[in-house]
Amino acid sequence: MLGLQELKPKIETTATNVDCPIKGCIEKVKRQSHSFRRDERFKCPKHNIYISPSTFEYEKATDNLLWKEKADLSLLEKIMKVKRESRMARDNSEDAVTWNVFRYLEKNSLIEGFLSQLIGTTQENTEVIYWSYSQKEGKGWILLDKARAEFGEEITRGSEPDIIVKTDKTLFFIEAKLTSGNETTPSDKNNFKKYETGGKNLFKEVFISDYRTIAIIERKYELMRFWLLGTWMAEKIEKEFYLINLVREGEEEGIEAIFKKHIKETQRRKFKRITWEIICEFISKHASPNSKPIIFEYFKNKTVGYEQGRLKKAFSI
Repeated sequence: MLGLQELKPKIETTATNVDCPIKGCIEKVKRQSHSFRRDERFKCPKHNIYISPSTFEYEKATDNLLWKEKADLSLLEKIMKVKRESRMARDNSEDAVTWNVFRYLEKNSLIEGFLSQLIGTTQENTEVIYWSYSQKEGKGWILLDKARAEFGEEITRGSEPDIIVKTDKTLFFIEAKLTSGNETTPSDKNNFKKYETGGKNLFKEVFISDYRTIAIIERKYELMRFWLLGTWMAEKIEKEFYLINLVREGEEEGIEAIFKKHIKETQRRKFKRITWEIICEFISKHASPNSKPIIFEYFKNKTVGYEQGRLKKAFSI
């Protein structure tokens, strides 16, 4: 896996060419624009990566993943059958970082401790659901499919939290952000689906503002859907609900104040912003010494592409 230690701190781009970003490589490839394409014209012949002015993509997604044991790859293969889309081979992939970090927490039995510390109550009997895939059910989580249908979404195109964690007491939706932000709007602004009417008009119970204000004017469409569907699901299984917005240090610092002015929080449902760096700090204090080096090296070495030719570090570690 390539990172700060392996990549050039600065690359040269022209109107026609881009440097290979790997240190010591003198290859240049054709400059691509608009959408990213996996084309031989944009591939470094020495290192087998596809290059754009802002990022690169590995030949194989596994080159961007930390966990490649048989059980990990088997689980990932099952997840990909229900996951809507994936760019896990991309250097700045949110999905790859989410998998690398949360699979580490799961494999090392740290999820319960982290969530317990995060909200101040002990969480046990944890199930981790990656991109709607239920490991217990062996398919897309049925309860999430029911929630999608209840609020007028197509199951195959419905809301898909990055990570869902179900414990004995609480349902957590974790929406992970790396380079993208929380500003999202519906593709069809006139199609409200059943967001305002589904769940016996649950929308009015959990929101202060109306749909158009939140989803279109304030551009918090994704968070709105997760808050609505997550609350409905938590009520069905008689659990508390937390919507967690996971971002990098320094990003989305005002999101709690912005989103909370539209929602009705209670003791049983809350919205919270946390950072990747907080997870790293927890690992440093609670993980076993033998498991720490690989994940610490990942946090310290991780990059998120280039901006105006300069390499960007992912995390403040």
